[in-house]
Amino acid sequence: MRERLVTALNRAVGAVGLGCVGMSAEYRPADIDDEQSLRVLARALELGVTMFDTADVYGPFTNERLVGRGLRGRAGEVVISTKAGLVIDEATGRSRPNGDPAHLRASCDASLARLGVDVIDLCYLHRVDPAVPLEVSWDAMADLVLAGKVRALGLSEVTAGQVAEAHGIHPVAAVQSELSLWTRGPLDEVVPWCEANGALFAAYAPLGRGYLTGTLRSAAFEPDDIRSGNPRFTAPAMERNQAILAVIERVARRHDASLAQVAIAWVLARGGHVVPIPGTKQVRYLEENCKAADLDLSPEDLAELDAAPQAVGERY
Repeated sequence: MRERLVTALNRAVGAVGLGCVGMSAEYRPADIDDEQSLRVLARALELGVTMFDTADVYGPFTNERLVGRGLRGRAGEVVISTKAGLVIDEATGRSRPNGDPAHLRASCDASLARLGVDVIDLCYLHRVDPAVPLEVSWDAMADLVLAGKVRALGLSEVTAGQVAEAHGIHPVAAVQSELSLWTRGPLDEVVPWCEANGALFAAYAPLGRGYLTGTLRSAAFEPDDIRSGNPRFTAPAMERNQAILAVIERVARRHDASLAQVAIAWVLARGGHVVPIPGTKQVRYLEENCKAADLDLSPEDLAELDAAPQAVGERY
């Protein structure tokens, strides 16, 4: 697989990473199979994937253990990114931010143990907590770097102003946000900020939570599937968003590629500092996604994709 130089991490990574949340939560939980996911992790290593994304809240807690098990003994060869700063509210079952320094310190120690590593390559503040000043949370995370527990820090789902504020305190090595042909907001300010400041932009859900693959034919999702309550996955929204798929399909036919490969290649074309991290529980989809790194879209292809309609329905 082609590689990308990540300036802030001072190393090259595979052009396509692997988001691991779906192996333990969120998407078709009934299909979760740790042994199958371990085979995906092993195959990813064979294909040259070197960036793996997890978080303490995924599962919760089970995904870090799974990733740690699958990548044991590969420290130094891969970048494992995890996150702290979200907790599950027992009353509602939903996640909420917690940027308290004591919580962030305890989360880091617990993540180190679950991952089975001596140092975390990249740790994100999962969400900015509106009840805690960003500088307070970021100072606490910077202390984790000084303590040798974390190599580099990142932020998830933030504005350019928040990134700049944090960067003035301690370098922001990476920003992670949703980016795809149906979620383009970060392209306005955050992606350019990352390029200008040598930071990685990790694009999660580059396949639109599966929609942009063209394989989702129904709006019927199990209640524990995160898409069951998502406005973009109602039947009317899915029908109207077929207009986006039609554009992707035209480009895919010209390259004898899948819709997924075109969607990922479009994200890769946003800049050499952008690394998409599509997730999957299936080896065949992993292999398909990785081949997107070798798909060269022409200027005409990119112009056609850029002109695709904006998505119908809010992200959440």
